[in-house]
Parts: sequence; C-alpha cells; structure tokens
Amino acid sequence: MMGGMHELFEHTADLGLRAHATDLDTLFAEMAECLFSAIVEEASSVQPAVEQTVELTGTDREYLLFDFLRELLYRFDSGHLLFSRFEVRVRDDGLTATVRGEPLDPARHVLSHEVKAITYHELKVEQTPDGWLAEVIVDI
Repeated sequence: MMGGMHELFEHTADLGLRAHATDLDTLFAEMAECLFSAIVEEASSVQPAVEQTVELTGTDREYLLFDFLRELLYRFDSGHLLFSRFEVRVRDDGLTATVRGEPLDPARHVLSHEVKAITYHELKVEQTPDGWLAEVIVDI
C-alpha cells in the first residue's frame, strides 16, 4: 500500500439519564441531580452556597426538561458552577426553579464525565402507573 489512508467511522459516546418520581416537580429535580451526578463524581460534595433562579417557558414537558437541563449545563460550562439542590415548579406554560450550588473547586470536586450536550435522542417524560418517568441521552 502506497502512502497512507484515512477514513471516517461512526462513534457513539453517550450516557443515559433516567429518573422516577411521584410528581413532575420532583422528576425534574431528580433529572437535574442525575445530570450533575454524571458531571461530578461526588455530587454530595457540592455545597449549596450560591442560589440562582431558572425561568423557562414552554408547554411541551419533554422540551421543557431538555431546556432545563441544557440551561444547567450552560451555567456549568460558562460559569463553572456545579449545582446540587433543585426546587422545581413545573406549570402548564413553563417552569420556575431555584438551584443551589457552588463554583467548581478542582481541589474538592473530581469531574467524572465531560457532558458536551443534552440531546433529543429518545427524550421521554411520561406518566406511568407508579408516577412519572424521564429519560434523556447526553453526549459525552
């Protein structure tokens, strides 16, 4: 074979987040906790020192969950904030959330996965006989 060669190949690198809860407010909070448990190894090491508010509009629960997680990921990426406490109020026209956390401290926080994006792939928010179920795939 003369010289070299190259090719493109498919590579999947993703991680699924799943939560169960008795109500939507808890479900969204559980999914946020799940996201940060993927980002940082000891999510319990994140102190609720900083408080921020998230306000989102939207009537589709799945897209609302997507937007909520994407906003939290954006705040981590842009402001290096890790969150560990979530109080969420899901309404018919959107949500309001109070999120608490602290700036990333490399001395105390060990990052686990580099979550690059929240995806629409197999996005799910559904009512089950036992309550609510949510699933989201993230790119890592």
